[in-house]
Amino acid sequence: VLSSLPLQVMLYFNVYYFPIWCLAEGIMLHLKYHLLPWHYQFLLLTAFLILSLAEGSRLYLGYLGNLQEK
Repeated sequence: VLSSLPLQVMLYFNVYYFPIWCLAEGIMLHLKYHLLPWHYQFLLLTAFLILSLAEGSRLYLGYLGNLQEK
């Protein structure tokens, strides 16, 4: 089993773009949070946290699996 170079390149660039996305999304969340009803505030914050955690773990497991050839 060999590691995948295209996957590694995509993971490499995604590691740099993920914090930029997270910062931009966090700023937008901060700007419009007080304008929304409470149930949309809850859903938006929950979705942001779940997506951030899922993307972070996906990047970590992608590096771990691709570089260790698992």
